[in-house]
Amino acid sequence: MKRNEEGIAERLGLFAFSLSFLLSSTVEALPIYLQERRVLMKEASRGAYKISSYMIANTIVFLPFLFAVAIIFSTPVYWLVGLNPSISAFAFFTFAVWLIVLMASSLVLFLSAVSPDFISGNSLICTVLGAFFLFSGYFIPKEIIPKYWIFMYYVSLYRYPLDSLLINEYWSLRDECFTRDLRDNSMCLVTGKDVLKSRGLEEQDTRWINVGIMFGFFVFYRVLCWVVLARRVSKTTI
Repeated sequence: MKRNEEGIAERLGLFAFSLSFLLSSTVEALPIYLQERRVLMKEASRGAYKISSYMIANTIVFLPFLFAVAIIFSTPVYWLVGLNPSISAFAFFTFAVWLIVLMASSLVLFLSAVSPDFISGNSLICTVLGAFFLFSGYFIPKEIIPKYWIFMYYVSLYRYPLDSLLINEYWSLRDECFTRDLRDNSMCLVTGKDVLKSRGLEEQDTRWINVGIMFGFFVFYRVLCWVVLARRVSKTTI
């Protein structure tokens, strides 16, 4: 990607598309979770093991698998597209992708626990992800989101990784010029700091704060799933 005004728009589009692809691709795990739930209800209700044991095992199994997915996705995309050539920026990009798929898997796991079947679960997941994307700040800036919908901006799974990827791309390039005046080439019109300012991200590097929030979402949805499954087991008759 070129370092000009067109390249700025292309980078933002790439990050938004990547987020949409990564979050929506985890829907494929829904049938697996639904099949596991049937077995889990029978075995847990008989006291074969606890729901907490299942949740811990599920998390341990998926952590390295999803990390491999993050590496396989990030390595070609990052270098072929031509993002920030810093090794540290690439490492953070890969780490962020890993957290994104972890968040998404937790959300799908939770929604599979509350869904009666695949069709309902698939519809619910698509609706939730669509709402999160709509209020991420990509389509509708925070400033013009209605007050009664502003809470969606703060709970959106898209917002924090999108901000993190933008900061990761431009923070070390804050003083670099991306657009110059056609009449006076020495005059810079848009710098990396201006790109961050358009998203309200120019004041401080909040990447690791966003990482903490994304990890919180990962844990939160798994705890919710544990609560729902434990309640289902308590109502299951042997």
